[in-house]
Amino acid sequence: MISSSTVEEMPSVLCRALGAYWERDPHPALAAHFARTWFHVRPTVFAEPVAVVPDGYADLQWVNGVLRIAGPDRTVTSEELPAGTVIVGLRFQPGALGRWLGTSAPELVNGRVALEEFWGTEARRLAAIASEGRNPEAIARLLETSLVERMSRVKAPDRAASAIFRTIGADPFDPIEITRRLSESLGMSARTVRRRAVEAFGYGPKTLQRILRFQGFLRAARATPTRGLAELATVAGYADQPHLSREARQLTGMTPTTVLGRLPP
Repeated sequence: MISSSTVEEMPSVLCRALGAYWERDPHPALAAHFARTWFHVRPTVFAEPVAVVPDGYADLQWVNGVLRIAGPDRTVTSEELPAGTVIVGLRFQPGALGRWLGTSAPELVNGRVALEEFWGTEARRLAAIASEGRNPEAIARLLETSLVERMSRVKAPDRAASAIFRTIGADPFDPIEITRRLSESLGMSARTVRRRAVEAFGYGPKTLQRILRFQGFLRAARATPTRGLAELATVAGYADQPHLSREARQLTGMTPTTVLGRLPP
């Protein structure tokens, strides 16, 4: 795992571009706690390392029979997993991570930590149950069923975290200073807004805004790959193309052109 890197040191592809990736809604009973259930099957031949770009979320992941937590990323990380690796992930809703683990997000930023560190032998038991599935979807169903059974012991996600995420996500490029805007809309002091954001996401509102804005750039690039960088920068809410370039390097260690070249075809 890395926290930052030069362009030359980064893997040649982004994570979703290698192998098969798909996602769906989670089990209905889990919807308040998990945003999506997703699947990533690595190629059965040689699989090179992949770059994982921050998206504002944390995940509970089943990886080749082991459960782990992928913490909220602040910068790009590199994952090197064996060929044929199967990953089944459940993406935590904003404000849900701490409820399930009994810890705060800053402890997990850019981290990949075995669930056993939090749940002990229960994590191994759940991993064994999920591993009885014969395909990724069966693994996900077994894991989701186990989580539904555990959910009665878990408090509802932090509402403030959800409100912060929704407000920024709805307009990630508003020129008004983001912490002040959140303070006014949520009726909290700026200090409280920042504290609640750090507890839920591992970083403050400004960093979350930068991450969600960059995710908007990636969505726009996937939707209309023929657009030039200047137009994509405008659509995503950057002041100009140099602004996009600066933030791309800070978040990914790559130029926007390099990032576009590593998106799935």
